[in-house]
Amino acid sequence: MLEAMQERQVSIEGVTHRLPKPFLVMATQNPIEQEGTYPLPEAQVDRFMQKMSMGYPSREDEREILIRRMRRGKDKVDINVITSPEKIIAMQQVVEKVHMDPALLTYIVEVVYRTREDPRVVVGASPRGSLALFKLSRARAVLQGRDFITPDDVKAIAMPALAHRIILKPEPRIRGVLAQDIINKILAEVPVPAV
Repeated sequence: MLEAMQERQVSIEGVTHRLPKPFLVMATQNPIEQEGTYPLPEAQVDRFMQKMSMGYPSREDEREILIRRMRRGKDKVDINVITSPEKIIAMQQVVEKVHMDPALLTYIVEVVYRTREDPRVVVGASPRGSLALFKLSRARAVLQGRDFITPDDVKAIAMPALAHRIILKPEPRIRGVLAQDIINKILAEVPVPAV
């Protein structure tokens, strides 16, 4: 998995196979029944661009899940193709053309750097955290119909891009401090550039 994420290849019995483009890794983590499994080391968790928590569906959504299952008459879900690898690559190239003001680059670096300086943190976000904020801000701008990034783009994706990269010291963790608390404090304190 890590070789696929970083090198865009897999090696089997000494033979290297390049992965086709586009390629991405999605992983799930179930916090229940983890006996016999081990948490990924920080360096491996850091390779994931973002971490999101899905939570449970609402009562209405869960009822809709059952209704759809009943209508299908089978467990397997039929998937309709809505795009192609070529279109996904073209979308990725569009994101590369999104403008970012240099002041926002400085803002991203400051936000990430402060995760390393917080006295409650053992390990702050790495440069991969800065890259994640950069890439995800651009993608969010495109999804919002813009070809430029705003500070709100950076703020909106800061939590999923950085929270999983922060490791707290034992004392704050025992007191109930969360990585999200650190990020919220940083976002409240770092001056937002006027762009």
